[in-house]
Amino acid sequence: MMENFLQPTPWDKRNFHVDTYEVTSLTEEALKQTNEIEGHFTLKTEPLASKESLRKYGFYYVDTLIEPVCEKDNLQVIGKEGIELSREFPAEEILAISGEAFAGGRFHRDPEIPNFMADNRYRNWVKDLIEEDKILAFYYQGELAGFYAYQDDKVLLLGIHQDFRGKGLTKACTSLAVQEHFRFSELDSIRTSISPSNLASLNLFLSLGFKMKSSVDIYHKLNGSLPVGV
Repeated sequence: MMENFLQPTPWDKRNFHVDTYEVTSLTEEALKQTNEIEGHFTLKTEPLASKESLRKYGFYYVDTLIEPVCEKDNLQVIGKEGIELSREFPAEEILAISGEAFAGGRFHRDPEIPNFMADNRYRNWVKDLIEEDKILAFYYQGELAGFYAYQDDKVLLLGIHQDFRGKGLTKACTSLAVQEHFRFSELDSIRTSISPSNLASLNLFLSLGFKMKSSVDIYHKLNGSLPVGV
């Protein structure tokens, strides 16, 4: 029986309204399978791996993700008066922040994905994380300033309300959230993934004691077309 190298990603299908998959191998057999069905495909590969076969099968580069990791003892905690963390927050306000804070993600950079679909993907992702109680909200002087989203040992998303950017809050809020993440999870290390194009975020995490450990290139492919007017 032929092995299936296409892992369905229903969380993306609901946003793009076509079948979506992650390709689990770089072999010729795996890449051929992406020609046999319609859909949108994601493939992650080592940066130094040959990309010749990817181009042959219609894959195109969208982003690179760097993985910084922080050991518990290396975290630099930045205190600032007036900041509080909470699991109690108005969900719609968190979703509103997610709607404007993540315009540089890999799906926004995919020329085949309309921006409104990429926006919906982030919004629905944050909605799922709210339902799973994986959000820590930042309050500054009683006002909602942003949020920190996590899963297991990974920082997934960091969103700061536009009114609170550039005020020296992001570093303090993030350090306190990572400290709390270490506390309740009892983990020894926490990681995240950041596009090198997002220098502000990369510099933020490095300043808090994260160290770059690895990276991965991400390629996409659309076989067929997305529905019009969805």
